[in-house]
Amino acid sequence: MARLCPLFSGSSGNSYYLGSKSAGVLIDAGRSAKQIDMMLKACEIDPLAVQGILVTHEHSDHISGVRVLAKKYDIPVFASAGTLRAMEGNLGETKTYIIEQDLQLADMEICHFSTSHDCAEPIGFRIKTADDRILVFSTDLGFVSQEVEDSLLGADFAVIESNHDEKMLKAGEYPYYLKRRILSDQGHLSNRVCSALLPKLAASGTTRFVLAHLSRDNNSPSVAKNMSLKTLTESGLTENQDFMLTVASPENHRREIFVF
Repeated sequence: MARLCPLFSGSSGNSYYLGSKSAGVLIDAGRSAKQIDMMLKACEIDPLAVQGILVTHEHSDHISGVRVLAKKYDIPVFASAGTLRAMEGNLGETKTYIIEQDLQLADMEICHFSTSHDCAEPIGFRIKTADDRILVFSTDLGFVSQEVEDSLLGADFAVIESNHDEKMLKAGEYPYYLKRRILSDQGHLSNRVCSALLPKLAASGTTRFVLAHLSRDNNSPSVAKNMSLKTLTESGLTENQDFMLTVASPENHRREIFVF
């Protein structure tokens, strides 16, 4: 059975491990290599099990540990052509591969799809595990495009951005230009937009949701979860019967590992 371990999630850095105890991939490496190394080991995952780092985009909270981690364990890095160009000065002699078609890596089939964010060529991932379970990873979304929605439909497990509460953001202390960026179609997905999508995903067969990439300043785990929970229950679904809903914490001190 596959396991998902959210090592880090949110404004201060993002990195997830997906696979078995013996072989898997990292989705992003947005904290220091030392921190990611320590968190993998704390979750009883040998860093040598990582057979590839899949990069969604080049922002520092997704790539800050990539070069050192890849060099230390000789891990290849996979990303879109635009992302690799944008990362060129940060990669050193790292082995890099452009994601153009589906990948076979760590006994998993990895597909990608385009997302909307203010960077070079961002992507999300739809991954089929060795036992035919499907996980979709989709964060840093300005909006839910048809391609993103189609990629999420029918997944067993969805990691999806629930970045900010719109009222908290608008009333907060961020400068106007930053508020506009976050709220734009190349910004981040709000709790409201995320929650509105979940009943449709549940109807397509998705039973497990992890809300990810929460803003440290304009959101909270309880606010994000309560909005999604309200929307799901109002659609006639029952938590822990029809679906499971979790919020990824900034640092996985509880050693959460989702087996599916």
